[in-house]
Amino acid sequence: MKNIKFAENLKSLRTNLKITQGKLAEVIGVDQRTVSAWEKGVCEPNFQTLAALCEFFDETFDDILT
Repeated sequence: MKNIKFAENLKSLRTNLKITQGKLAEVIGVDQRTVSAWEKGVCEPNFQTLAALCEFFDETFDDILT
């Protein structure tokens, strides 16, 4: 369940800032396809990348995951 909520939260945060998956990927150092997979709920980022996402969006781990 957490995976699906993370996917929804990530897409919402990204679209609210009006940035593309490609731009987000570039900022945090991953491939655009990786961001797409996260938003589809296929996989989740590792801890270090999750920390980078939290910092970029100014969100806590709890907020971005739940």
